[in-house]
Amino acid sequence: MDKELLMHAISSKKIKRLALSLCLALGCVLPAAAEEFLPLSDVKEGMHGYAKTVVHGTKIDTFDVDVLGIMKNKGSAGGDLVLVKVSGPLIDETGGIAQGMSGSPVYIGGKLLGAIAYGFPQSDGRIGMVTPISDMLRLWTVDSNKTGHDRGHDANLIPLATPLMASGYTPSGMDFLTDKMKDFNMVPYSAAAVGADEIPRPLEAGGAVSATLVTGDLKLGAVGTVTYVDGDHMVAFGHPFLDKGSSSYFMHNSYIFTVVPSHNIPFKLGSVGAEIGTVNEDRGSGISGLSGKVPESVRLHSSVLDEDTGRTGSLNVRMVQNERMLPMLSVTSVYNNISNTLDRNGEGTVSLSYTLFPEDLKKKPFTRSNMYWSSKDISERSVDEMYNVIRILEQNRFEPYKLRDISVDMKVTKERKTAQLLDASASPTVVAPGDTIYVRARLAPYRGEVFYKGLAFTVPKDQPLGTMILEVRGGGVVPLPYLIQQQKYNLTDEILERIRTYKDFNDLFDKLEKEDKNNQVVVEILDPNVSMISKDEESGTKAEIQDKRPSKNPDYLKGKNKDGQEGEKEEDSPKSSVDTDYVVYGDGQFTFQVMSPDDRDRALRKLAKSNQKMIADMKNEGKDSISGKDKDGKKEESKTNAGEKDKKPDTDKKSGTSYFLMSDTITRL
Repeated sequence: MDKELLMHAISSKKIKRLALSLCLALGCVLPAAAEEFLPLSDVKEGMHGYAKTVVHGTKIDTFDVDVLGIMKNKGSAGGDLVLVKVSGPLIDETGGIAQGMSGSPVYIGGKLLGAIAYGFPQSDGRIGMVTPISDMLRLWTVDSNKTGHDRGHDANLIPLATPLMASGYTPSGMDFLTDKMKDFNMVPYSAAAVGADEIPRPLEAGGAVSATLVTGDLKLGAVGTVTYVDGDHMVAFGHPFLDKGSSSYFMHNSYIFTVVPSHNIPFKLGSVGAEIGTVNEDRGSGISGLSGKVPESVRLHSSVLDEDTGRTGSLNVRMVQNERMLPMLSVTSVYNNISNTLDRNGEGTVSLSYTLFPEDLKKKPFTRSNMYWSSKDISERSVDEMYNVIRILEQNRFEPYKLRDISVDMKVTKERKTAQLLDASASPTVVAPGDTIYVRARLAPYRGEVFYKGLAFTVPKDQPLGTMILEVRGGGVVPLPYLIQQQKYNLTDEILERIRTYKDFNDLFDKLEKEDKNNQVVVEILDPNVSMISKDEESGTKAEIQDKRPSKNPDYLKGKNKDGQEGEKEEDSPKSSVDTDYVVYGDGQFTFQVMSPDDRDRALRKLAKSNQKMIADMKNEGKDSISGKDKDGKKEESKTNAGEKDKKPDTDKKSGTSYFLMSDTITRL
């Protein structure tokens, strides 16, 4: 057993990489290597050689390369680049160096110089720069604890972009993906698949390879060229892909259909083929990969039911474990499943639930459900919340929350399932801390019958005496926390900081999971410094904040600590909610008087006497209390005529019920 361990150690990557580093410095040939390397010190102007790449299928072709000189300190981390001119029938056919040729190995005198990696945007595609193989092979000895960072190179040099190939996406899914990929300065291209894609092929220098972000029912990967292979190790591209340092992308074969001409720069159109390993380094000098190794990934399952047609859609993919890209990769995958299932664009209502399962089994999964209506694009509206939740949890400042699985279930209909909050009543109107207020909301569905929802609200025991304003609103009027909605509503960081803070990860997790749903009626105390407005989607603005510019520590973030001193609130303001079958719009406010229990009782007794007197006055004021006729014997007409039937007083004195004021355009307190 000891002998086996010793032999394994001798043949390990670490030993092999140390030997390779020494060989690079001496310009020699490794016993295990298939090729000899040309040291940069031996490179001279006028040297002639060739490069290898694939322009169709998997066949490796060659083109001519001539050395023009050495560009000092222009490469990764201050390294040198070799300036070259390319030529030959293949270059004439492609119209110059094409995107996807990055990584193409260059040989001078039979020795490997490096990889074509950079170009000049002003050139005709015949001038390129080569990243030395010595810089690329350092990826095999890199300290994995160091992360990637921006590389300093000449602004006139641009990396040969690695075309991002996408397969399995619908046309609208591609449009959505393209828009989301703008943040990463990448443009995806639709690509077909071929039968040979599912058959793994060993990598070889000059062959095509893909650094892949999504695999399964959908595939999304950057296609480039392999520079050098030694056993199960390879290097490619000659420049960074995402520059993430130590990484864990899928490594796939690639099949090249053709080179597409372009007025800017031509590019290879290829497919993402069979999975063959892991891309484990992504740095300034290129990418490195390990065949046979399965990378870390996040699995996603999405199911969609079109309630109008009965059609169902199911999607299963694996995505790279990258906290910055995962939100985008997740929602573009889910969007594509919705788009494919519905086979249409436009309006609709979606009911969705999703669960995020953490990699750490000791951590709690995140589960949430919600409803959305959109008059424009229900597919896009469906994934907004999930994008922000994944982003916040994965990138939170407290502790890691790496995901292993995402499950998403959706039901979609073209029917508009919205309801407008018409009005509400609340009783009693005079309360003491700890009392319960009963609220009855009246709602009108879109083209439906009016219905009522009742709920109870408990006045906080520490509620200050005096005026208290309660807001009754749809759960989406103040949407999923301001932190989640900052991009959608363009809220400033200043406002976000004032409105919502989190003590720790558990506090963040719980508040996100329990936030209001769009299909709820919510009752909560309204801070006098902030008034919220909800408008229908068609009107443009989703939410506004009327800000009275409170002090640095506004009242709604202040409370009393154990010592009775002002400090940050430990708990959110109390609220109550009830679910409905509709996305609820509208809000309004009640005003209550909070008194001590004794003062409250006296006020209620006084109100009761006032009610009794009002009833007596109504009976005796020129009326026959038995017949309901006036003194002239004519039947009394109703005090509320046809034009006043819907008009409600602020207070119904008979019942002590308060009616609230609807927010029309702006609520001013």
